[in-house]
Amino acid sequence: MPRSSVQAPSSVAMIRPHHFTPNTLTARDNHFQTDGGADASSVARTALDEVTRAAEALKNAGVRVHLFEDEGTATPDSVFPNNWFSTHSGGHVAIYPMYAPNRRAERRQDVLEMLKHTYRVQDIIDYSGLEQDDLFLEGTGAMVIDHLERVAYAARSKRTSEILLERFCTHFNYEPVVFDAVDAQGQPIYHTNVLMCIGTDFAMVGLSALPDTVRRRDVAERLRRGERDIVDLTHAQIANFAGNAIELQGRDGLILALSSRALRSLEPAQIKTLERHVSLLPLDIPTIEHAGGSVRCMIAGLHLSARSPQNA
Repeated sequence: MPRSSVQAPSSVAMIRPHHFTPNTLTARDNHFQTDGGADASSVARTALDEVTRAAEALKNAGVRVHLFEDEGTATPDSVFPNNWFSTHSGGHVAIYPMYAPNRRAERRQDVLEMLKHTYRVQDIIDYSGLEQDDLFLEGTGAMVIDHLERVAYAARSKRTSEILLERFCTHFNYEPVVFDAVDAQGQPIYHTNVLMCIGTDFAMVGLSALPDTVRRRDVAERLRRGERDIVDLTHAQIANFAGNAIELQGRDGLILALSSRALRSLEPAQIKTLERHVSLLPLDIPTIEHAGGSVRCMIAGLHLSARSPQNA
């Protein structure tokens, strides 16, 4: 039997955008965003194709993919659903407050109805009303969750309220671990999942992005408590989205979904370490990455029990 892990969901939700474009409102603090360099219609078509191919690659690897369509023009970041909701073992779902006003329309009732119909959902905790109080916590972008050790790692930013993080951790029974993180230019990193990926037996983390050396050591030691191999990422690898990956349960075992660009940035020794634990599944999404996110941002992992046998 292929090995499984509570850290690695076997089902995911994705959004296929029909009018994709980098979000001008999020460019203010997302320094990973770049200009697509092409006309809007060409960018949108290419992005749709990239999501379609990525979803097919995941399905072919044995991951169950729930693919939703976004045909509107008011939600440029809809391709990144992991920011507005997350799911947790025991049937728990969280809905999050979003920093950019035009991201708040990404929350979709049809996605939540699918979760309730297909999986055993016990409760839904909705934090989105706290947008009125300027409190934000953008899901598993703001937090990187260790489901095995029950830890929520979070880099401080405009999109991560420590008050709301504490509230989330109390509700969902996680230990919060908060730190500052900056890019190579000393700018705060907008989302934690850009610099950190936690798998069952490994963690990819840009420790050099944590300027406080004491906190850097503390985070590394906390990650190692789970007896994980640490793959330390450089600033250049973070900029190439090497940290923005996700471990999933495939048909033949654990896989690591990451972008082709991210894989190219890794050193042979780092790849060898990862391949001791997972099969690597590179996805080619260069257009999506212009929006400042990569594979992890595109995938909302479903840590829920199915109501009926999966027919992935």
